[in-house]
Amino acid sequence: MEGGLDEADTETILIAAKSGGKRALELETLEGTVERITFRNEENLYTVARFTLKGSGQPITAVGRFVSIHPGESFKLRGVWTTHPQYGRQFQVEEAEPIMPVTIEGIRNYLASGLIKGVGPAIADKLVKAFGLETLEIIQKYPERLLTVEGIGPVKAQAIQEGLAEQQEIQNVMVFLQGQGISTAYANRIYRRYRQNAVAVLKENPYRLADEVPGIGFRIADRIAGNLGIDRESPQRIRAGLKYALEQAVEAGHVYLPAAELVKEAEKLLELPAQLVQGQLEILAQSGAVKVDSLGGEKVVYLPFMHAVEQEVARYLRERAQMAANQDTLQLDLLPVLAEMERKVGINLAEQQREAVLQACQKPLLIITGGPGTGKTTIVRLILEMFDAWGWKTLLASPTGRAAKRMAEATGRKAQTIHRLLEFGYEGEGGGLQFRRNAENPLKAQAVILDEVSMVDLRLFYHLLQAITPETRLIMVGDADQLPPVGPGQPFSDMLASKIIPSVRLTEVFRQAETSLIVTNAHRINRGEFPKLNYPRGDFFLIEEKETANLPRLIVDLVKHRLPSHYSLDPMEDIQVLSPLRRTKAGTDVLNKQLQAALNPPGPGKDEVTFGGSVFRVGDKVMQTENDYDKQVFNGDMGRIVSIDREGQHLVVEFADAEGIRYVAYQRSEWDQLELSYAISVHKSQGSEYPVVVMPLAWTLPSLMNRNLIYTAITRAKRLVVLVGEKRALAVYVRQVRGSERYTGLVERLTSPA
Repeated sequence: MEGGLDEADTETILIAAKSGGKRALELETLEGTVERITFRNEENLYTVARFTLKGSGQPITAVGRFVSIHPGESFKLRGVWTTHPQYGRQFQVEEAEPIMPVTIEGIRNYLASGLIKGVGPAIADKLVKAFGLETLEIIQKYPERLLTVEGIGPVKAQAIQEGLAEQQEIQNVMVFLQGQGISTAYANRIYRRYRQNAVAVLKENPYRLADEVPGIGFRIADRIAGNLGIDRESPQRIRAGLKYALEQAVEAGHVYLPAAELVKEAEKLLELPAQLVQGQLEILAQSGAVKVDSLGGEKVVYLPFMHAVEQEVARYLRERAQMAANQDTLQLDLLPVLAEMERKVGINLAEQQREAVLQACQKPLLIITGGPGTGKTTIVRLILEMFDAWGWKTLLASPTGRAAKRMAEATGRKAQTIHRLLEFGYEGEGGGLQFRRNAENPLKAQAVILDEVSMVDLRLFYHLLQAITPETRLIMVGDADQLPPVGPGQPFSDMLASKIIPSVRLTEVFRQAETSLIVTNAHRINRGEFPKLNYPRGDFFLIEEKETANLPRLIVDLVKHRLPSHYSLDPMEDIQVLSPLRRTKAGTDVLNKQLQAALNPPGPGKDEVTFGGSVFRVGDKVMQTENDYDKQVFNGDMGRIVSIDREGQHLVVEFADAEGIRYVAYQRSEWDQLELSYAISVHKSQGSEYPVVVMPLAWTLPSLMNRNLIYTAITRAKRLVVLVGEKRALAVYVRQVRGSERYTGLVERLTSPA
């Protein structure tokens, strides 16, 4: 691409230019006219353009974010000169102010540029010939005079006037917003949301941006408010800060916050005394912006949607639990049927397994939980056989595509993600995103079996329950000792803790699983016992290394050389590196760069692009980092880059899940949804299995060095676990039962009278 900084370079320059102090760069002002646009991304407005400077006529390359830009337009540019290692000298634009043309040629080029709909070169020539230097003024103030120009009728005249007015409106708003220190990218979002009212909205209450403009949260809105001179003690600021603190708690996994803790968090965020914050919390509650409740005699605060969701989930589960309680004796005639089914499929169930199958055939709602090697998959297969014998339609689902694929392979049946099961997508032409399967359009099946339910957060669980009628049996399978969901709540753990939902806990590890140290050590860790290590011909090893900085080098050597040569493994397909954190010496960021360089280095004919500080290369392992319902790819889905176009504007990723192999194209503006996945976080690995897991035992936050995390990591491995680090670090993981607890009221709502 000609003369173009990539976006990471752009941000670096902007940070340098705004950094303040003695090292701040002095911004230079240039005026010029756009010759041509070399590159333009309409999503984030990043633009590379060729300008002719006013006066000298010198051509330059300018890069930056422009809300609207067309050949022939003139701009006043403020920025700094930079030298790109590949594209040479160019002007990095921090602010761009359109200049209305004042010459005949400038007016003609301006109108012919395409920025006013319906006006092209031919119409522009006619207008300039008719009105000369007064053309723009006549369009603005006397549009009826346009009717004297051949080819312009009343409708076109009005459209030309409105088009010019809109462009000037954009310019006026953008000049104001940029004058308040608002970046071009955010200014464009604000304008798109409020149009000509943008300035009035900001002056009245800039904190509306946090609720109403995508990508602008409280911190950005607060900075804008500060630039506008909004008082730090203003009620608007305090209420916005309280909501932000509560939203952040939900993002961290909580369903609510105790009122005292919320006030404390907002007090730190706003740097204001607690009494000011407390008063505004009461006003927020009166307005309905938050919901105040009492749990265990403590005053707690919810976002309204989370409060309604938790109440509805509790109501549904209580009703189904009562139905199950009314069926408290198992049908004895099921025993010979099950015995015959065991003979048919060649499986001899243990007592706990048999109880789980019988309960599933009897109860309208059931939880089956157990660790690795306890036979959960065997039970699901027998349940399916029983339901088949009755002629039942049974649906299978899991939270992620990888978990659904595993479920399909284990059962030989179709399985899908919960989102696909509930047919999540756009509703009708111009409709919003929603679950098409809901209370009005429920799932049509006699039974639904869900796997890996420990990964399901409260919001998704609510939507699932909405689509399941009382006549449909719901069987939930999972491991209660895994990490909690990434989203808010922990409904699986809460249902078990309430003891009102029928459940079977599997504790017996079967003989074929007992030979695996992975299974043995998973159960030892769960009991707080130190695992057995480094047995000859074993499948669980610790390679000791005290220096954290040495861990990446050791891990790269293991993945590229030692494990593949000793165990005949494919380093790309068979080995997955897991790490507790991203930004540490042994975090996923460092590991991904080093593993990429070792396993998929650059080479002749191998296309690659740079984006946001990362390199994406054909052949790379990548992960989707957010839900994209248009593409039907979801947070945690992993694939391989199979092609990158030579201009670096789009790439294609191959995904394999329960639905088969799919190829998904990403435009450059969508690349922030992807990240390298040679190494991923333990949380992101939930619901997956890999032949081999390699994990650094780095010292990290105490809340992350807990039993649930190491247990989840090692139970992802089917064939081999290799830990790299210190024994004493492993001992800390095993000893510490859990990280920080989540605030959730589901247990109390399930166990208290309705």
